[in-house]
Amino acid sequence: MTAATGMSQSAIFRIWRACALAPTLGGDLQAQYRPVVIDKVRDVVGLSLDPPERALVLCVDEKLQIQAMDRPQAVLPKMPGAPEHRIHDYVRAGTTTLFAALGTVTGKVIGSLHRRHRAVEFQKVLAKFDKEWPPTSRST
Repeated sequence: MTAATGMSQSAIFRIWRACALAPTLGGDLQAQYRPVVIDKVRDVVGLSLDPPERALVLCVDEKLQIQAMDRPQAVLPKMPGAPEHRIHDYVRAGTTTLFAALGTVTGKVIGSLHRRHRAVEFQKVLAKFDKEWPPTSRST
């Protein structure tokens, strides 16, 4: 498969794992049992590799429950002959959720942090992405 696709062995194993395939355990790839997954993967990869003219293709992901931490004291700046000084303590400030979008053609990344993780926040994120990529810049 690596020779046929030009991909590395580790990349192929990651794809197999994501699709819950285990051809190394014997038998075939069991692709006949997952036609919907294969069609979706082809659609997504095809859209990313060859987007329609004037289309905006975004890869959107989320990271939940990021620990929001801060230092209780400011970092002391460098002084002549002495390095910058940080204390090792930190203060927990709860958790946060990070939503991010990658413009697959331009490589532009936009992120948005939210205290909660609900549909309301996701709608706000989509509205922000819509503002950040105005229609005139979508052809790039």
